[in-house]
Amino acid sequence: MRTAKDFFTPLAVGAPTPLREIPARPSRAIHFFDPGNEKMAAKIPAMVGTTDVLLGNLEDAVKAENKEKARNGLVKIGQETDFGPTQFWTRINSLDSPWVLDDLTTLVPAIGDKLDVIMVPKVQGAEDIHYIDRILAQLEAKAGITKPLQVHAILETARGVANIEEICAASPRMQGLSLGPADLAADRRMKTTRVGGPHPGYLVRGDAPRTDDGGFAYDAERATYQQDLYHYTIARMVDACVMHGIFPYWGPFGDIKDTVACEDQFRNAFLLGCVGAWSLHPVQIKIANRVFAPSIEDVTHARRVIAAMGDGTGAVMIDGKMEDDASVKQCKVQVELAEQLAAIDPELKDLYDAIETPEA
Repeated sequence: MRTAKDFFTPLAVGAPTPLREIPARPSRAIHFFDPGNEKMAAKIPAMVGTTDVLLGNLEDAVKAENKEKARNGLVKIGQETDFGPTQFWTRINSLDSPWVLDDLTTLVPAIGDKLDVIMVPKVQGAEDIHYIDRILAQLEAKAGITKPLQVHAILETARGVANIEEICAASPRMQGLSLGPADLAADRRMKTTRVGGPHPGYLVRGDAPRTDDGGFAYDAERATYQQDLYHYTIARMVDACVMHGIFPYWGPFGDIKDTVACEDQFRNAFLLGCVGAWSLHPVQIKIANRVFAPSIEDVTHARRVIAAMGDGTGAVMIDGKMEDDASVKQCKVQVELAEQLAAIDPELKDLYDAIETPEA
Protein backbone atom coordinates (compact mmCIF):
# COMPACT_ATOMS: atom_id res chain seq x y z
CA MET A 1 0.00 0.00 0.00
CA ARG A 2 1.38 3.39 -1.05
CA THR A 3 0.91 6.29 1.32
CA ALA A 4 -0.47 9.59 0.06
CA LYS A 5 2.87 11.35 0.53
CA ASP A 6 4.57 8.83 -1.76
CA PHE A 7 2.11 9.28 -4.59
CA PHE A 8 4.03 12.19 -6.05
CA THR A 9 7.46 10.66 -5.55
CA PRO A 10 9.23 9.54 -8.76
CA LEU A 11 9.05 5.76 -9.30
CA ALA A 12 12.64 5.62 -10.49
CA VAL A 13 15.82 7.37 -9.36
CA GLY A 14 16.40 10.30 -11.70
CA ALA A 15 12.89 10.34 -13.15
CA PRO A 16 11.06 13.69 -13.26
CA THR A 17 8.80 14.66 -10.38
CA PRO A 18 5.21 13.60 -11.13
CA LEU A 19 2.68 16.26 -12.02
CA ARG A 20 0.35 17.46 -9.28
CA GLU A 21 -2.15 18.81 -11.78
CA ILE A 22 -2.82 17.86 -15.39
CA PRO A 23 -2.66 20.97 -17.60
CA ALA A 24 -5.97 21.85 -19.26
CA ARG A 25 -4.79 22.10 -22.85
CA PRO A 26 -7.44 22.29 -25.60
CA SER A 27 -7.84 18.92 -27.29
CA ARG A 28 -11.02 19.11 -29.32
CA ALA A 29 -9.82 16.66 -31.98
CA ILE A 30 -7.32 13.86 -31.45
CA HIS A 31 -6.40 13.14 -35.06
CA PHE A 32 -5.10 9.62 -35.70
CA PHE A 33 -2.54 8.91 -38.41
CA ASP A 34 -0.48 5.91 -39.48
CA PRO A 35 3.18 6.93 -39.18
CA GLY A 36 4.19 3.98 -41.35
CA ASN A 37 2.12 5.30 -44.26
CA GLU A 38 4.59 7.52 -46.11
CA LYS A 39 1.89 9.49 -47.94
CA MET A 40 0.06 10.18 -44.69
CA ALA A 41 3.26 10.93 -42.76
CA ALA A 42 4.30 13.52 -45.35
CA LYS A 43 1.16 15.56 -44.57
CA ILE A 44 1.81 15.80 -40.81
CA PRO A 45 3.98 18.98 -40.78
CA ALA A 46 1.26 20.85 -42.70
CA MET A 47 -1.39 19.67 -40.23
CA VAL A 48 0.34 21.29 -37.26
CA GLY A 49 -1.92 24.05 -36.01
CA THR A 50 -5.02 22.67 -37.75
CA THR A 51 -5.82 20.21 -34.98
CA ASP A 52 -5.24 20.29 -31.24
CA VAL A 53 -3.69 16.80 -31.12
CA LEU A 54 -1.81 14.71 -33.67
CA LEU A 55 -1.60 11.05 -32.63
CA GLY A 56 0.69 8.51 -34.24
CA ASN A 57 -1.18 5.22 -34.08
CA LEU A 58 0.77 2.00 -33.57
CA GLU A 59 -2.08 -0.29 -32.53
CA ASP A 60 -5.03 -2.01 -34.23
CA ALA A 61 -5.10 -0.12 -37.52
CA VAL A 62 -1.47 -1.11 -38.22
CA LYS A 63 -0.90 -4.61 -39.62
CA ALA A 64 1.46 -6.92 -37.73
CA GLU A 65 4.06 -6.87 -40.50
CA ASN A 66 4.07 -3.05 -40.44
CA LYS A 67 4.48 -2.52 -36.69
CA GLU A 68 8.20 -1.80 -36.80
CA LYS A 69 7.83 0.46 -39.84
CA ALA A 70 5.13 2.46 -38.07
CA ARG A 71 7.21 2.76 -34.90
CA ASN A 72 10.29 3.94 -36.80
CA GLY A 73 8.14 6.31 -38.83
CA LEU A 74 6.79 7.86 -35.64
CA VAL A 75 10.33 8.40 -34.34
CA LYS A 76 11.27 10.14 -37.58
CA ILE A 77 8.20 12.39 -37.47
CA GLY A 78 8.80 13.23 -33.82
CA GLN A 79 12.43 14.14 -34.40
CA GLU A 80 11.87 16.22 -37.53
CA THR A 81 8.61 18.05 -36.77
CA ASP A 82 8.08 21.26 -34.80
CA PHE A 83 4.61 20.74 -33.33
CA GLY A 84 4.21 24.27 -32.03
CA PRO A 85 0.76 24.62 -30.40
CA THR A 86 -0.32 21.11 -31.43
CA GLN A 87 0.07 18.30 -28.93
CA PHE A 88 1.94 15.15 -30.04
CA TRP A 89 0.50 11.85 -28.79
CA THR A 90 0.88 8.18 -29.61
CA ARG A 91 -1.26 5.11 -29.10
CA ILE A 92 0.96 2.17 -28.25
CA ASN A 93 0.05 -1.47 -28.73
CA SER A 94 -1.99 -3.22 -26.06
CA LEU A 95 -0.18 -4.49 -22.98
CA ASP A 96 -0.80 -8.12 -23.90
CA SER A 97 0.79 -7.72 -27.35
CA PRO A 98 4.35 -8.72 -28.38
CA TRP A 99 5.06 -5.18 -29.62
CA VAL A 100 4.31 -2.94 -26.67
CA LEU A 101 7.65 -3.24 -24.87
CA ASP A 102 9.53 -2.28 -28.02
CA ASP A 103 7.13 0.65 -28.45
CA LEU A 104 8.04 2.02 -25.03
CA THR A 105 11.78 1.30 -25.09
CA THR A 106 12.10 2.85 -28.56
CA LEU A 107 9.86 5.90 -28.28
CA VAL A 108 10.79 7.26 -24.85
CA PRO A 109 14.57 7.53 -25.43
CA ALA A 110 14.15 8.76 -29.01
CA ILE A 111 11.26 11.24 -28.77
CA GLY A 112 10.18 11.27 -25.13
CA ASP A 113 10.99 14.98 -24.97
CA LYS A 114 8.52 15.61 -27.82
CA LEU A 115 5.65 13.31 -26.80
CA ASP A 116 2.97 14.76 -24.57
CA VAL A 117 0.72 11.76 -23.97
CA ILE A 118 0.90 7.98 -24.38
CA MET A 119 -2.48 6.41 -25.04
CA VAL A 120 -2.87 2.89 -23.68
CA PRO A 121 -5.56 0.66 -25.23
CA LYS A 122 -7.78 -1.90 -23.53
CA VAL A 123 -6.96 -0.84 -19.97
CA GLN A 124 -8.58 -3.32 -17.57
CA GLY A 125 -7.65 -1.94 -14.17
CA ALA A 126 -5.16 0.01 -12.08
CA GLU A 127 -2.55 -2.72 -12.49
CA ASP A 128 -2.17 -1.82 -16.17
CA ILE A 129 -1.51 1.82 -15.32
CA HIS A 130 0.91 0.83 -12.54
CA TYR A 131 2.94 -1.18 -15.06
CA ILE A 132 3.12 1.72 -17.50
CA ASP A 133 3.84 4.17 -14.69
CA ARG A 134 6.89 2.28 -13.45
CA ILE A 135 8.42 1.50 -16.81
CA LEU A 136 7.98 5.08 -18.03
CA ALA A 137 9.76 6.36 -14.94
CA GLN A 138 12.67 4.00 -15.56
CA LEU A 139 12.92 4.99 -19.21
CA GLU A 140 12.61 8.71 -18.44
CA ALA A 141 15.40 8.45 -15.90
CA LYS A 142 17.66 6.56 -18.29
CA ALA A 143 16.99 9.00 -21.15
CA GLY A 144 17.24 12.14 -19.00
CA ILE A 145 13.67 13.22 -19.74
CA THR A 146 12.77 16.20 -17.56
CA LYS A 147 9.02 16.40 -18.22
CA PRO A 148 6.91 13.40 -17.13
CA LEU A 149 4.98 11.72 -19.91
CA GLN A 150 1.24 11.62 -19.38
CA VAL A 151 -0.95 8.53 -19.80
CA HIS A 152 -4.36 8.28 -21.43
CA ALA A 153 -6.42 5.10 -21.04
CA ILE A 154 -9.03 3.74 -23.44
CA LEU A 155 -12.15 2.12 -21.97
CA GLU A 156 -12.79 -0.85 -24.25
CA THR A 157 -13.92 -3.62 -21.91
CA ALA A 158 -16.65 -4.16 -19.35
CA ARG A 159 -13.97 -4.75 -16.74
CA GLY A 160 -12.35 -1.44 -17.57
CA VAL A 161 -15.66 0.37 -17.12
CA ALA A 162 -16.29 -1.47 -13.84
CA ASN A 163 -12.83 -0.41 -12.61
CA ILE A 164 -13.04 3.13 -13.94
CA GLU A 165 -12.49 4.85 -10.58
CA GLU A 166 -9.29 2.98 -9.76
CA ILE A 167 -7.99 3.53 -13.28
CA CYS A 168 -8.46 7.29 -12.97
CA ALA A 169 -6.74 7.30 -9.58
CA ALA A 170 -3.91 4.91 -10.46
CA SER A 171 -1.17 7.45 -11.23
CA PRO A 172 -0.38 11.18 -11.29
CA ARG A 173 0.38 10.61 -14.97
CA MET A 174 -3.27 10.01 -15.81
CA GLN A 175 -4.33 12.65 -18.36
CA GLY A 176 -7.72 11.30 -19.39
CA LEU A 177 -9.95 8.53 -20.69
CA SER A 178 -11.45 7.80 -24.08
CA LEU A 179 -14.42 5.62 -24.81
CA GLY A 180 -13.70 2.85 -27.32
CA PRO A 181 -17.24 1.90 -28.39
CA ALA A 182 -16.50 -0.89 -30.88
CA ASP A 183 -14.32 -3.06 -28.62
CA LEU A 184 -16.55 -2.28 -25.65
CA ALA A 185 -19.64 -3.37 -27.59
CA ALA A 186 -17.98 -6.67 -28.49
CA ASP A 187 -16.82 -7.29 -24.94
CA ARG A 188 -20.28 -6.53 -23.55
CA ARG A 189 -21.91 -8.75 -26.21
CA MET A 190 -23.94 -5.79 -27.41
CA LYS A 191 -25.88 -6.52 -30.61
CA THR A 192 -24.47 -3.79 -32.81
CA THR A 193 -21.78 -3.64 -35.49
CA ARG A 194 -21.55 0.16 -35.53
CA VAL A 195 -18.50 2.09 -34.38
CA GLY A 196 -20.27 4.55 -32.11
CA GLY A 197 -23.56 6.28 -32.65
CA PRO A 198 -27.17 5.35 -31.90
CA HIS A 199 -28.96 2.24 -33.13
CA PRO A 200 -32.41 2.10 -34.75
CA GLY A 201 -33.35 -0.86 -32.59
CA TYR A 202 -32.50 0.92 -29.34
CA LEU A 203 -35.38 3.38 -29.12
CA VAL A 204 -38.28 4.88 -27.25
CA ARG A 205 -41.75 4.99 -28.75
CA GLY A 206 -44.54 7.49 -28.22
CA ASP A 207 -47.78 6.40 -26.59
CA ALA A 208 -50.55 4.98 -28.73
CA PRO A 209 -53.17 7.61 -29.66
CA ARG A 210 -56.58 7.55 -28.04
CA THR A 211 -59.58 6.25 -29.96
CA ASP A 212 -63.01 7.89 -29.97
CA ASP A 213 -64.32 5.35 -27.42
CA GLY A 214 -61.52 6.13 -24.94
CA GLY A 215 -59.34 3.16 -25.81
CA PHE A 216 -55.92 3.08 -27.52
CA ALA A 217 -55.06 2.51 -31.17
CA TYR A 218 -52.06 0.29 -30.57
CA ASP A 219 -51.63 -0.43 -34.27
CA ALA A 220 -51.45 3.25 -35.21
CA GLU A 221 -48.21 4.81 -36.39
CA ARG A 222 -46.26 6.26 -33.49
CA ALA A 223 -43.15 8.43 -33.34
CA THR A 224 -39.92 6.67 -32.38
CA TYR A 225 -36.55 8.10 -31.37
CA GLN A 226 -33.18 6.37 -31.55
CA GLN A 227 -31.27 6.26 -28.28
CA ASP A 228 -27.54 6.39 -27.57
CA LEU A 229 -26.20 2.97 -26.58
CA TYR A 230 -23.30 4.60 -24.71
CA HIS A 231 -25.05 7.37 -22.79
CA TYR A 232 -24.60 5.64 -19.41
CA THR A 233 -20.94 4.89 -20.04
CA ILE A 234 -20.11 8.43 -21.18
CA ALA A 235 -21.79 9.95 -18.14
CA ARG A 236 -19.97 7.56 -15.82
CA MET A 237 -16.67 8.30 -17.52
CA VAL A 238 -17.20 12.05 -17.20
CA ASP A 239 -17.96 11.78 -13.48
CA ALA A 240 -14.89 9.63 -12.81
CA CYS A 241 -12.59 11.93 -14.78
CA VAL A 242 -13.85 15.13 -13.19
CA MET A 243 -13.55 13.61 -9.73
CA HIS A 244 -9.87 12.82 -10.35
CA GLY A 245 -8.93 15.99 -12.22
CA ILE A 246 -8.45 14.39 -15.65
CA PHE A 247 -10.28 14.71 -18.97
CA PRO A 248 -12.94 12.59 -20.73
CA TYR A 249 -13.15 12.08 -24.51
CA TRP A 250 -15.46 10.45 -26.97
CA GLY A 251 -13.56 7.96 -29.14
CA PRO A 252 -14.05 7.17 -32.84
CA PHE A 253 -17.08 7.63 -35.04
CA GLY A 254 -16.69 5.07 -37.77
CA ASP A 255 -19.00 6.28 -40.55
CA ILE A 256 -16.78 8.94 -42.12
CA LYS A 257 -19.38 9.93 -44.74
CA ASP A 258 -22.17 10.51 -42.22
CA THR A 259 -20.97 13.88 -41.02
CA VAL A 260 -24.40 14.78 -39.65
CA ALA A 261 -24.53 11.79 -37.28
CA CYS A 262 -20.88 12.34 -36.37
CA GLU A 263 -21.63 15.93 -35.38
CA ASP A 264 -24.59 14.77 -33.31
CA GLN A 265 -22.45 12.19 -31.50
CA PHE A 266 -19.70 14.71 -30.81
CA ARG A 267 -22.18 17.32 -29.60
CA ASN A 268 -23.85 14.85 -27.22
CA ALA A 269 -20.44 14.06 -25.74
CA PHE A 270 -19.58 17.76 -25.47
CA LEU A 271 -22.84 18.60 -23.70
CA LEU A 272 -22.27 15.76 -21.23
CA GLY A 273 -18.81 17.07 -20.33
CA CYS A 274 -16.31 15.54 -22.77
CA VAL A 275 -13.53 17.87 -23.93
CA GLY A 276 -12.87 16.28 -27.31
CA ALA A 277 -13.16 13.29 -29.62
CA TRP A 278 -11.08 11.21 -31.99
CA SER A 279 -10.73 12.13 -35.64
CA LEU A 280 -10.25 9.39 -38.22
CA HIS A 281 -10.38 11.74 -41.23
CA PRO A 282 -9.61 15.46 -41.67
CA VAL A 283 -13.33 16.20 -42.16
CA GLN A 284 -13.90 15.09 -38.56
CA ILE A 285 -11.28 17.57 -37.33
CA LYS A 286 -13.44 20.41 -38.61
CA ILE A 287 -16.51 18.93 -36.95
CA ALA A 288 -14.74 18.48 -33.60
CA ASN A 289 -13.18 21.95 -33.68
CA ARG A 290 -16.62 23.44 -34.19
CA VAL A 291 -18.61 21.24 -31.80
CA PHE A 292 -16.20 21.19 -28.84
CA ALA A 293 -16.14 24.99 -28.62
CA PRO A 294 -18.81 27.12 -26.94
CA SER A 295 -21.15 28.83 -29.40
CA ILE A 296 -21.21 32.60 -29.77
CA GLU A 297 -24.70 32.59 -28.25
CA ASP A 298 -23.57 30.60 -25.20
CA VAL A 299 -20.53 32.80 -24.57
CA THR A 300 -22.61 35.95 -24.98
CA HIS A 301 -25.19 34.72 -22.50
CA ALA A 302 -22.53 33.48 -20.07
CA ARG A 303 -20.81 36.86 -20.01
CA ARG A 304 -24.14 38.61 -19.41
CA VAL A 305 -24.92 36.39 -16.43
CA ILE A 306 -21.46 36.78 -14.89
CA ALA A 307 -21.62 40.57 -15.27
CA ALA A 308 -25.14 40.79 -13.86
CA MET A 309 -24.37 38.61 -10.84
CA GLY A 310 -21.48 40.74 -9.64
CA ASP A 311 -20.01 39.00 -6.59
CA GLY A 312 -22.00 35.84 -7.36
CA THR A 313 -24.45 36.11 -4.48
CA GLY A 314 -28.20 36.52 -4.69
CA ALA A 315 -30.23 36.08 -7.85
CA VAL A 316 -31.15 38.13 -10.93
CA MET A 317 -33.70 37.84 -13.72
CA ILE A 318 -32.34 37.80 -17.30
CA ASP A 319 -34.74 37.40 -20.22
CA GLY A 320 -37.40 36.12 -17.82
CA LYS A 321 -35.18 33.43 -16.31
CA MET A 322 -33.73 33.29 -12.82
CA GLU A 323 -29.94 33.19 -12.60
CA ASP A 324 -28.06 32.56 -9.34
CA ASP A 325 -24.68 31.33 -8.09
CA ALA A 326 -25.14 27.93 -9.78
CA SER A 327 -25.77 29.74 -13.06
CA VAL A 328 -22.51 31.65 -12.62
CA LYS A 329 -20.58 28.40 -12.13
CA GLN A 330 -22.10 26.98 -15.32
CA CYS A 331 -21.36 30.16 -17.23
CA LYS A 332 -17.74 30.25 -16.07
CA VAL A 333 -17.22 26.80 -17.61
CA GLN A 334 -18.21 28.24 -21.00
CA VAL A 335 -16.19 31.44 -20.66
CA GLU A 336 -13.03 29.74 -19.41
CA LEU A 337 -13.15 27.21 -22.26
CA ALA A 338 -13.68 30.02 -24.77
CA GLU A 339 -10.61 31.82 -23.41
CA GLN A 340 -8.47 28.65 -23.63
CA LEU A 341 -9.52 28.01 -27.22
CA ALA A 342 -9.10 31.64 -28.26
CA ALA A 343 -5.47 31.44 -27.15
CA ILE A 344 -4.72 28.81 -29.84
CA ASP A 345 -7.41 29.37 -32.49
CA PRO A 346 -7.24 32.78 -34.24
CA GLU A 347 -10.67 32.34 -35.88
CA LEU A 348 -12.36 31.65 -32.56
CA LYS A 349 -10.48 34.54 -30.97
CA ASP A 350 -11.88 36.94 -33.55
CA LEU A 351 -15.40 35.59 -33.02
CA TYR A 352 -15.24 35.74 -29.23
CA ASP A 353 -13.54 39.16 -29.21
CA ALA A 354 -16.35 40.54 -31.36
CA ILE A 355 -18.88 39.79 -28.61
CA GLU A 356 -19.90 42.98 -26.88
CA THR A 357 -18.87 42.58 -23.24
CA PRO A 358 -21.72 43.64 -20.95
CA GLU A 359 -21.14 46.07 -18.12
CA ALA A 360 -21.43 44.80 -14.56
